[in-house]
Amino acid sequence: MKAVYYEQFKQRPELRQLPDPTPSKHGVVIEVKATGLCRSDWHGWCGHDADITLPHVPGHELAGVVKAVGSDVQRWRGGERVTLPFVGGCGHCPECDTGNHQVCRHQFQPGFTHWGSFAEYVAIDYADTNLVALPEHIDFATAASLGCRFATAFRAVANQGRVSAGQWVVVHGCGGVGLSALMIATALGAQCIAVDVSAAQLQRAKALGAVHCINARDTNVVEAIRELTQGGAHVSIDALGSAVTCFNSIACLGIQGRHVQVGLLAGTDFQPALPMELVIAKELHIVGSHGLQAHAYAPMLQMITHGKLHPQQLIGRHIALADSIDALIQMDSQEQHGMTIIDRF
Repeated sequence: MKAVYYEQFKQRPELRQLPDPTPSKHGVVIEVKATGLCRSDWHGWCGHDADITLPHVPGHELAGVVKAVGSDVQRWRGGERVTLPFVGGCGHCPECDTGNHQVCRHQFQPGFTHWGSFAEYVAIDYADTNLVALPEHIDFATAASLGCRFATAFRAVANQGRVSAGQWVVVHGCGGVGLSALMIATALGAQCIAVDVSAAQLQRAKALGAVHCINARDTNVVEAIRELTQGGAHVSIDALGSAVTCFNSIACLGIQGRHVQVGLLAGTDFQPALPMELVIAKELHIVGSHGLQAHAYAPMLQMITHGKLHPQQLIGRHIALADSIDALIQMDSQEQHGMTIIDRF
């Protein structure tokens, strides 16, 4: 198979001809029809992820067709169109037994814990637990765009945030996850406020349904939100992950509001100072959100099917596998305008 391959971190990857994978007894091999290029792939290539063992093939947001099936797989057959979450569950630990595969204690991630989808084929373990049937009318590029960003945002908004019609929802950070969250919350009938430091990203947020946009460079974010919502938001989502956005997300909530932490905090922001006096006085709820289980995809796919969600609007460009090498290594030096999908192999 053709695959993007590197033997050292920060070394330019190569397009190599590698052996086709074979399925484990509980797994399948998927012929990749589309895969997303995510900033997490860039972090992996830089050596920021301890799960990666060299040499490596990146890629974790994918959709395709089942090519080969392991001997113990019950639910899947060759030729079926599928996608999957970026976090896979083992199917037999206590968390998986309760349906919480997104926090499986033995979780795996293609493109990190094993070779990924920047290739013609990828092997996926525990297929009965982790594969999602792809409706015929949803194309492979759209399915790949759900990847980690859109599916993660869906769980954050619909499940962890429990957003409902008429609520005030604030999204801090209008990158891929933030814009996805805004689109989903708007589709659920919420009134959304977008917060960012980029005028261009706020313009995109407005086009996707934000009723108010706040530029954090020149505005007191918390005061502005309290004024717009007449007391504070019902739900606030930190889609960026910084000490400032985490603090503001909690501080802008109204009584018994809900803060959802989606963005990963790193470096000096790893343990941020929080307004715990507000958490106590207002009985605020603080929850994390990590991925979306395969069995929980149905409501999201149904909203796409019925035309209530349009994740393909977040796709910026389509490229070939050979072009993904430059796209990967340049992610930190070039401004990104929407998601990049690899769909020519």
